[in-house]
Amino acid sequence: MDYLNEEALIAAARKDPRAFRHFYDAHYQEVFLFVYRRTDDEAMSADITQQVFLKALQNLNKYQYRGVSFVAWLLRIAANETAQYFRDTQKMRVVNVEQSGIEAICDEDSSSAMEQRENVFKALKQLDADSLELIEMRYFEKRSFKEIGAIKNITENNAKIKVHRILEKIRKFLPVVQ
Repeated sequence: MDYLNEEALIAAARKDPRAFRHFYDAHYQEVFLFVYRRTDDEAMSADITQQVFLKALQNLNKYQYRGVSFVAWLLRIAANETAQYFRDTQKMRVVNVEQSGIEAICDEDSSSAMEQRENVFKALKQLDADSLELIEMRYFEKRSFKEIGAIKNITENNAKIKVHRILEKIRKFLPVVQ
């Protein structure tokens, strides 16, 4: 969807909340999957996703276009709501990893790729929640730095720097392959 069309739909939803239905229909699945990847609980993900859309509707007048699509704003709300859920329940956050994401972090030239992946998993367990979320968005969800920045409310450049530093930290946990 282009920016002008999206802005027109946002303006319509600001005047008539029923017009917000377009965003719900267009982005429910993406927001739900974003939450589900973190909770691994379908019912809780549905509840959090509903809360995301309710908060978005209630705060629609505060939304400002910042060079990324409206869904990035929804995902920022989803990230905050999911983090709040984990704070409130004291449950452990889930990380759903994909092979391609692990390979992007690993040195695939290694003769012991399985051992290398195990070391990456160990390194990921050492990360704090914010760092883990950045790695997850970049390597497992394949999000751009611009989108990550919008979701985390940081600049695109800051997202790149943070991810680079986290990768350096992860690589310190990985044994050097000769």
